[in-house]
Amino acid sequence: MGTDVLGHARQVLDDPMSPHTEVRYVGIRLAECLADALRVAESRGLRLPVPGVGTGTGHEG
Repeated sequence: MGTDVLGHARQVLDDPMSPHTEVRYVGIRLAECLADALRVAESRGLRLPVPGVGTGTGHEG
């Protein structure tokens, strides 16, 4: 979905005559896609091990 929205946004933003409502629409859709991407990144980040904590490397402190 993000790829589709980005493609549409580029078309709208490349046209200096794009109506205000169309620019606003793609802005809203881009914000939704960014929120989704950030939610996924945060979720994945929470599953990553914390470096040096319980890794058995002997560098814990």
